[in-house]
Amino acid sequence: MNKLSSIYGLSSRIKLEHVGENHLGIIKRIKSRIIQKDAQKIIEIAETIREKDPNFKVSLICNDNICSKSIALLKENKIEVSY
Repeated sequence: MNKLSSIYGLSSRIKLEHVGENHLGIIKRIKSRIIQKDAQKIIEIAETIREKDPNFKVSLICNDNICSKSIALLKENKIEVSY
């Protein structure tokens, strides 16, 4: 998974996973709730991926601990949320 991060010029701490053809998932498994500040960072990661591969679909793979405003912000930026 860390190899994918380096391909896109991201930190090795960011975990990426191939979900399907032209589809990447950003894995965010944390105990605390994902808030808008976290969602903004996820959007920045997705934009970095899309700069390299504009046709890629990006999803967030996380626990169900995410605020509704974050979900709306991610959907607005074309990032699916999977639990």
